[in-house]
Amino acid sequence: MDFDGGDEIRFERSGRAGVVTLTRPQALNAVTHRMVRALGKALHAWECDDGVDVVLVKAEGRAFSAGGDILHIYEAGRAGKPPVEFFADEYRLNAHINSFKKPYVALIDGIVMGGGVGISFHGSHRVMTENAQFAMPEVGIGFFPDVGASHLLPDLGGSFGIYLALTGNRIRYGDALWSGLATHTIKAEDQASFLDRLVLTGDPESVLRGFFVPAKRETDRAALEAISRHFAQPSLQDVIDSLDRAAGTDEFAAKTLATMRTRSPTSLRVAWRQISAGQTLSMDECMKMEFRILNRMVAGHDFYEGIRAAIIDKGSKPQWRPATLDAVGEADVEAYFAPLGERELLL
Repeated sequence: MDFDGGDEIRFERSGRAGVVTLTRPQALNAVTHRMVRALGKALHAWECDDGVDVVLVKAEGRAFSAGGDILHIYEAGRAGKPPVEFFADEYRLNAHINSFKKPYVALIDGIVMGGGVGISFHGSHRVMTENAQFAMPEVGIGFFPDVGASHLLPDLGGSFGIYLALTGNRIRYGDALWSGLATHTIKAEDQASFLDRLVLTGDPESVLRGFFVPAKRETDRAALEAISRHFAQPSLQDVIDSLDRAAGTDEFAAKTLATMRTRSPTSLRVAWRQISAGQTLSMDECMKMEFRILNRMVAGHDFYEGIRAAIIDKGSKPQWRPATLDAVGEADVEAYFAPLGERELLL
């Protein structure tokens, strides 16, 4: 089926299912504007098609999707044309997946980050194998956890979501299952059989009962208790202070604090405010808030500096501006959330 995805994304009708395959393995299936538009068209068509009972999204290669195509975003922004329309279409797609009227199954076998999370974790069934790794690493490149992270992460118990947002740390499939990010875990070797059964029946619940193999949580109890204690503090500064007090005797606290100190101070402040606000917002409200933030981020310094250090001059240390949390004032943070007037995201 042709929804104009070119050689980046493939669409097939198989049995009772609409099957989507990300086909940019050499680029770790980084999400492009063309992929976003094509997937949006497919979902609108399949939602109204009585022959499609379920949509399944999978990927070729060793990654599900390592995020958005940030090199393209960097180059466009540096040329004075930040791709705001790409993000607008991406955020609309994220919101549509969240409200999709049929089962939406993401089969994740490999890395899933950023934009890849946006096209998978807002669906009804998030199925991960032992090869899967999840992360929202945006604060490390001077950005913020977008694609609906403000809707997804606040729901995780024990302050686990805000911990993931502020550190950018990766987790494996057991932590994803037990935190609620994943709904099911299966063996990687069972993927083909799972897909065969799903397209035959169109019923993910009954099929998953036969393939579900519960994964054990990777993060130990002491670390989970530390996350719950430190990241439940009422402000970002209180989180930092709590970690700092424990760092002398607690290796986990010391390591976590060291990680956060390498992240963009502006990104940390914005992410704290964003994830905290998301607790009381609908998915659509979260996407509108994130679009406001996005417009300010792509006009700023840290996003391009973070990509430069990570991608252009690999391994170099980013020079954040401002360089410390203390130098990022309340008014600075507030400006990221200000209304956009006639440029607001329309859903």
